[in-house]
Amino acid sequence: MEENRNPRPVEETSKLPTITLFVLIAMVIALLFVGWQSMKDDGVKDDDLVSKRPNATAISGQNGAEPVIIPQPLEETGNDNVAKDEKKKEEKKVEQEKVVKKEENLKEEPKKIEIPKGETISHTVQSGETFYGIANRYHISKATLQTLNPGVSQEGIKVGVTKLNVKIQTIHTVGAGDVLRVVAQKYGISKQALMDANKKTKDMSERGEKLIIPLK
Repeated sequence: MEENRNPRPVEETSKLPTITLFVLIAMVIALLFVGWQSMKDDGVKDDDLVSKRPNATAISGQNGAEPVIIPQPLEETGNDNVAKDEKKKEEKKVEQEKVVKKEENLKEEPKKIEIPKGETISHTVQSGETFYGIANRYHISKATLQTLNPGVSQEGIKVGVTKLNVKIQTIHTVGAGDVLRVVAQKYGISKQALMDANKKTKDMSERGEKLIIPLK
């Protein structure tokens, strides 16, 4: 009776879980490899950037911080040097032009002195007088006195010999009541200027005296 029973079929062990496990492990390994390779490539690129960066100085960070890259100033190129040389030449040329122009201005004819209106009298140089002092006495500039006497050297005047042409307003003859203050007011000059022109040390004048009236 027992021999006629059908034997129980032996169930085959499923291999699917094992294969799936191997596939997952392989995928994890592949992902890890790909990630490691990517990190390696990024590291190489950063090194290349640091090494290729011109004139840069790396300063290590504190407490493990990333180093800071400080770029250095670029070296001057040949074109920069040429530009600087051209600029210096241009500045030198401008300075030379200024010097030449200044020299030309100095060589120009002196400004023409306008002779003031008035009477012309002759003054004989007296002891102790100078060219400048005579100009002050008659209230005219030294340049005007030189223009009036072109042939006379300022340092070559001689006492009692050299005669200089000078300009004055006029000659005033003192009349009754003509004190120096009144005469000065009449011609629009100061009393001191009137006294200097006539070499007076005192405020006095005599009737009939001839007074030189200097320019205003």
